[in-house]
Amino acid sequence: MGYFDGRKKYSRPQGMMWTESEDTYDALTVPASITDQSTVLITSDHNRSPIDISPVRIETRDRMINGRMRSYHVADKITVACSWEMLPSRAFAEDPAFSLSTGIPQNASFTAPFEDFRYTVDGGAGGVELLDWYENHTGSFWVYLAYDKYTNFAEEVDKYDYLNVYNEGIEMFISDFSYEVVKRGNDNFDYWNISVTLEEV
Repeated sequence: MGYFDGRKKYSRPQGMMWTESEDTYDALTVPASITDQSTVLITSDHNRSPIDISPVRIETRDRMINGRMRSYHVADKITVACSWEMLPSRAFAEDPAFSLSTGIPQNASFTAPFEDFRYTVDGGAGGVELLDWYENHTGSFWVYLAYDKYTNFAEEVDKYDYLNVYNEGIEMFISDFSYEVVKRGNDNFDYWNISVTLEEV
Protein backbone atom coordinates (compact mmCIF):
# COMPACT_ATOMS: atom_id res chain seq x y z
CA MET A 1 0.00 0.00 0.00
CA GLY A 2 2.97 2.33 0.31
CA TYR A 3 2.97 3.00 -3.42
CA PHE A 4 -0.52 4.47 -3.22
CA ASP A 5 0.05 6.34 0.01
CA GLY A 6 3.12 7.99 -1.49
CA ARG A 7 1.28 9.22 -4.58
CA LYS A 8 -2.04 10.46 -3.28
CA LYS A 9 -2.22 14.02 -2.03
CA TYR A 10 -5.56 13.95 -0.23
CA SER A 11 -7.17 11.64 2.34
CA ARG A 12 -9.19 10.01 -0.44
CA PRO A 13 -7.56 8.40 -3.49
CA GLN A 14 -7.87 9.86 -6.97
CA GLY A 15 -11.23 9.19 -8.58
CA MET A 16 -10.06 6.49 -10.97
CA MET A 17 -7.23 4.00 -11.29
CA TRP A 18 -6.40 1.47 -14.04
CA THR A 19 -4.60 -1.80 -13.41
CA GLU A 20 -3.86 -4.96 -15.35
CA SER A 21 -5.14 -7.40 -12.72
CA GLU A 22 -7.88 -7.71 -10.16
CA ASP A 23 -6.76 -8.09 -6.59
CA THR A 24 -8.10 -7.51 -3.11
CA TYR A 25 -6.60 -6.04 0.04
CA ASP A 26 -8.24 -6.68 3.42
CA ALA A 27 -11.52 -7.45 1.59
CA LEU A 28 -11.44 -4.05 -0.11
CA THR A 29 -11.36 -3.59 -3.86
CA VAL A 30 -7.82 -2.25 -3.93
CA PRO A 31 -4.81 -3.75 -5.76
CA ALA A 32 -2.48 -5.24 -3.15
CA SER A 33 0.49 -6.86 -4.87
CA ILE A 34 2.18 -4.57 -7.37
CA THR A 35 5.49 -5.75 -8.76
CA ASP A 36 5.78 -3.38 -11.71
CA GLN A 37 4.65 0.26 -11.88
CA SER A 38 3.80 -0.15 -15.57
CA THR A 39 0.90 -2.41 -14.59
CA VAL A 40 -0.89 0.37 -12.68
CA LEU A 41 -2.00 3.85 -13.76
CA ILE A 42 -3.30 6.25 -11.13
CA THR A 43 -5.23 8.87 -13.06
CA SER A 44 -5.19 12.48 -11.97
CA ASP A 45 -8.06 14.65 -10.77
CA HIS A 46 -6.18 17.62 -12.28
CA ASN A 47 -8.79 19.55 -14.35
CA ARG A 48 -10.78 16.34 -14.76
CA SER A 49 -14.42 16.51 -15.84
CA PRO A 50 -17.08 14.61 -13.88
CA ILE A 51 -16.78 10.84 -14.15
CA ASP A 52 -19.87 10.03 -16.20
CA ILE A 53 -21.11 6.53 -15.32
CA SER A 54 -23.89 5.29 -17.61
CA PRO A 55 -25.61 1.96 -16.89
CA VAL A 56 -26.58 -0.10 -19.92
CA ARG A 57 -29.32 -2.69 -19.41
CA ILE A 58 -28.99 -5.61 -21.80
CA GLU A 59 -32.41 -7.14 -22.28
CA THR A 60 -35.04 -8.14 -24.79
CA ARG A 61 -38.51 -6.68 -24.43
CA ASP A 62 -41.57 -8.03 -26.19
CA ARG A 63 -45.29 -7.51 -25.83
CA MET A 64 -47.29 -10.62 -25.20
CA ILE A 65 -50.53 -11.44 -26.95
CA ASN A 66 -52.47 -9.75 -24.14
CA GLY A 67 -50.49 -6.53 -24.61
CA ARG A 68 -48.42 -6.85 -21.42
CA MET A 69 -44.68 -6.11 -21.76
CA ARG A 70 -42.29 -8.90 -20.81
CA SER A 71 -38.56 -8.42 -20.37
CA TYR A 72 -35.79 -11.00 -20.62
CA HIS A 73 -32.93 -9.45 -18.65
CA VAL A 74 -29.41 -10.59 -19.58
CA ALA A 75 -27.05 -8.27 -17.67
CA ASP A 76 -26.36 -4.72 -16.59
CA LYS A 77 -23.12 -3.15 -17.88
CA ILE A 78 -21.73 0.35 -17.57
CA THR A 79 -19.79 2.83 -19.65
CA VAL A 80 -17.50 5.38 -18.02
CA ALA A 81 -16.55 8.63 -19.73
CA CYS A 82 -14.35 11.49 -18.54
CA SER A 83 -11.99 14.08 -19.90
CA TRP A 84 -9.15 16.33 -18.80
CA GLU A 85 -8.55 19.93 -19.87
CA MET A 86 -5.12 21.53 -19.78
CA LEU A 87 -3.59 18.40 -18.29
CA PRO A 88 0.21 18.54 -18.06
CA SER A 89 1.80 16.12 -20.51
CA ARG A 90 3.91 14.64 -17.72
CA ALA A 91 3.20 14.22 -14.03
CA PHE A 92 6.74 14.90 -12.82
CA ALA A 93 9.81 16.80 -13.95
CA GLU A 94 11.81 13.55 -13.91
CA ASP A 95 11.10 9.88 -13.35
CA PRO A 96 10.49 9.68 -9.58
CA ALA A 97 11.20 5.91 -9.50
CA PHE A 98 8.70 5.36 -6.70
CA SER A 99 9.40 2.54 -4.25
CA LEU A 100 6.61 -0.01 -4.48
CA SER A 101 6.75 -0.68 -0.75
CA THR A 102 7.09 2.83 0.69
CA GLY A 103 5.87 5.14 -2.05
CA ILE A 104 8.99 7.29 -1.60
CA PRO A 105 10.78 8.51 -4.78
CA GLN A 106 14.09 6.70 -5.26
CA ASN A 107 15.44 9.25 -7.78
CA ALA A 108 18.32 11.04 -6.08
CA SER A 109 17.34 14.30 -7.83
CA PHE A 110 14.09 14.42 -5.84
CA THR A 111 14.78 16.51 -2.78
CA ALA A 112 12.37 18.34 -0.51
CA PRO A 113 9.99 19.89 -1.16
CA PHE A 114 8.62 17.05 -3.27
CA GLU A 115 5.97 19.35 -4.82
CA ASP A 116 8.66 21.20 -6.79
CA PHE A 117 8.95 18.18 -9.09
CA ARG A 118 5.21 17.54 -9.49
CA TYR A 119 3.23 19.02 -12.40
CA THR A 120 -0.18 17.40 -11.90
CA VAL A 121 -1.77 18.63 -8.71
CA ASP A 122 -2.01 15.19 -7.13
CA GLY A 123 0.84 13.28 -8.77
CA GLY A 124 -1.58 11.31 -10.95
CA ALA A 125 -0.92 10.44 -14.59
CA GLY A 126 -0.09 13.12 -17.12
CA GLY A 127 -1.17 13.09 -20.75
CA VAL A 128 1.70 10.99 -22.06
CA GLU A 129 1.08 8.32 -19.42
CA LEU A 130 -2.59 8.09 -20.39
CA LEU A 131 -1.70 7.83 -24.07
CA ASP A 132 0.96 5.21 -23.37
CA TRP A 133 -1.56 3.10 -21.45
CA TYR A 134 -4.01 3.30 -24.37
CA GLU A 135 -1.35 2.31 -26.91
CA ASN A 136 -0.15 -0.66 -24.84
CA HIS A 137 -3.50 -2.04 -23.63
CA THR A 138 -5.59 -3.17 -26.56
CA GLY A 139 -7.38 -5.72 -24.38
CA SER A 140 -9.35 -5.37 -21.19
CA PHE A 141 -8.04 -4.15 -17.84
CA TRP A 142 -9.48 -3.29 -14.43
CA VAL A 143 -10.85 0.15 -13.64
CA TYR A 144 -11.14 1.09 -9.97
CA LEU A 145 -13.47 3.90 -8.97
CA ALA A 146 -13.46 5.91 -5.75
CA TYR A 147 -16.80 7.50 -5.04
CA ASP A 148 -19.46 7.12 -2.38
CA LYS A 149 -21.17 3.78 -2.99
CA TYR A 150 -21.42 2.29 0.46
CA THR A 151 -23.88 -0.38 -0.73
CA ASN A 152 -20.86 -2.26 -2.12
CA PHE A 153 -19.97 -2.95 1.52
CA ALA A 154 -23.47 -3.98 2.63
CA GLU A 155 -22.07 -7.12 4.27
CA GLU A 156 -19.73 -5.09 6.48
CA VAL A 157 -20.80 -3.84 9.89
CA ASP A 158 -19.16 -0.46 9.24
CA LYS A 159 -20.33 -0.06 5.62
CA TYR A 160 -20.35 3.75 5.95
CA ASP A 161 -16.61 3.85 6.69
CA TYR A 162 -15.29 3.05 3.20
CA LEU A 163 -15.37 6.49 1.61
CA ASN A 164 -11.57 6.74 1.48
CA VAL A 165 -10.92 3.62 -0.65
CA TYR A 166 -11.49 2.43 -4.18
CA ASN A 167 -14.89 0.86 -3.73
CA GLU A 168 -15.55 -0.69 -7.13
CA GLY A 169 -13.47 -2.66 -9.62
CA ILE A 170 -14.78 -3.26 -13.14
CA GLU A 171 -13.13 -5.02 -16.08
CA MET A 172 -13.32 -2.67 -19.06
CA PHE A 173 -12.05 -1.81 -22.55
CA ILE A 174 -11.14 1.62 -23.88
CA SER A 175 -13.75 2.19 -26.57
CA ASP A 176 -12.72 5.75 -27.43
CA PHE A 177 -9.59 7.82 -26.80
CA SER A 178 -8.65 11.22 -28.21
CA TYR A 179 -6.23 13.96 -27.29
CA GLU A 180 -5.08 17.34 -28.47
CA VAL A 181 -1.97 19.33 -27.72
CA VAL A 182 -3.31 22.70 -26.58
CA LYS A 183 -0.14 24.53 -25.60
CA ARG A 184 3.49 23.58 -25.98
CA GLY A 185 5.60 24.43 -22.97
CA ASN A 186 9.07 25.93 -22.96
CA ASP A 187 11.24 23.33 -21.25
CA ASN A 188 8.99 21.56 -18.75
CA PHE A 189 5.73 20.17 -20.19
CA ASP A 190 2.90 20.70 -22.68
CA TYR A 191 -0.81 21.09 -21.93
CA TRP A 192 -3.12 18.43 -23.35
CA ASN A 193 -6.86 17.91 -23.56
CA ILE A 194 -7.83 14.22 -23.32
CA SER A 195 -11.15 12.40 -23.64
CA VAL A 196 -11.66 8.73 -22.70
CA THR A 197 -14.63 6.38 -22.87
CA LEU A 198 -14.50 2.96 -21.20
CA GLU A 199 -16.91 0.08 -21.74
CA GLU A 200 -17.47 -2.86 -19.41
CA VAL A 201 -16.65 -6.29 -20.83
